[in-house]
Amino acid sequence: MQSQTTEFYQAGFIRQHCRDILGFYDPRVLDPAGGYFQNYYDDGSLFAPGFRQLVSSTRLIVNYARASRELAGDGEPLLAEKYRAYAKHGLQYLETYHFQRDSQAYAWTLQDHQVQSNTQQAYGYAFVLLAYAHVQLAGVADVSSQLQQTWDLLEQRFWQSEYGLYADELSSDGVLSSYRGQNANMHLCEAMLAAYQATRQSRYLQRAQLLADNITNRQAALSDGQVWEHYTPQFQLDLEYNKNDPKNLYRPWGFQPGHQTEWAKLLLQLHRLAPDPALVSRAAELFDRAFALAWDHEQGGLVYGYDLNGQWCDDDKYFWVQAESMAAAALLYQTTAQPKYLEQYNQLWAYCWANFVDHQHGAWYRVLSRQNQKLSNEKSSAGAKCDYHTLCACLDVLAGF
Repeated sequence: MQSQTTEFYQAGFIRQHCRDILGFYDPRVLDPAGGYFQNYYDDGSLFAPGFRQLVSSTRLIVNYARASRELAGDGEPLLAEKYRAYAKHGLQYLETYHFQRDSQAYAWTLQDHQVQSNTQQAYGYAFVLLAYAHVQLAGVADVSSQLQQTWDLLEQRFWQSEYGLYADELSSDGVLSSYRGQNANMHLCEAMLAAYQATRQSRYLQRAQLLADNITNRQAALSDGQVWEHYTPQFQLDLEYNKNDPKNLYRPWGFQPGHQTEWAKLLLQLHRLAPDPALVSRAAELFDRAFALAWDHEQGGLVYGYDLNGQWCDDDKYFWVQAESMAAAALLYQTTAQPKYLEQYNQLWAYCWANFVDHQHGAWYRVLSRQNQKLSNEKSSAGAKCDYHTLCACLDVLAGF
């Protein structure tokens, strides 16, 4: 274990931490019958071994595809080959079990390799596209036709050209839900950036630019410059949706500081591909405001949510909020050279190193109370956590070195 005085902004430290995260999953993640086991207690023991969820299935593919390519510089070609094989294992499961050829649909959840829920979620399609993009980038397989197919399905099922954004959910009967949200659009922006890097097809970059502008400028202007989560079918603010459920896993009420900082990261990644100073200034605005409102000066860390007046409505600490904010701080430092962002990066890392990183078994805990006590012994669970945010945040920081 390295001490809390570790120099966190060093490539060697970050690479080692990536290996430590993957080291928790590597010995136990592959199901010989297909796909990945997705549910683990803190010590790595399994629970609900037959339950699979589309987002976890695809995020684990992303983890291993990115690791095979972005950690290959460690002089460990056998490790890169191993991780490509892990990614291919997950890819085969995605295409054999999640994808339903007759309906051209992706099963949202599976139990014992059988479809449990066939609801179609744009959020899930975002990670399907992201997985294919990283499989292509890593040379795991040629999935150019699958990238095209996913784009086409998104266009047919979710794209709403009159708003320049995606709808969220189709029932198994093909009925479009009235719910509209920013979260699926945020992750579709992320996926479009990766698809552009994998294919160099301009439509992916243009779509990412459009999504980013419409959410972080047009939609945010409706809520005083911050990104609200929930909207009506006409993409007007829905301030009542889940108002009594600020801890909802996918659609919590309130401003999510982690989503403000995650958008900041995406704007900076977009700036690297298509330079625009306005993206940098907007990223800084989103990050600075979220950090100021959400940082817990007494207990450390960023809280989960705050209301329209900036008052906390959920003071728990979630792993992904810290990780995405850490990456955003690093990218802001890399882009602007302002020392405060390096200080905030180190501040976040010191907090996470002391509270979220499991130095005994590996990987990160998922959620802590405001007082930094674990609220569950489930380290990872299908749809909730597979250390995608933590690993990829580290890799995003490395990309700027």
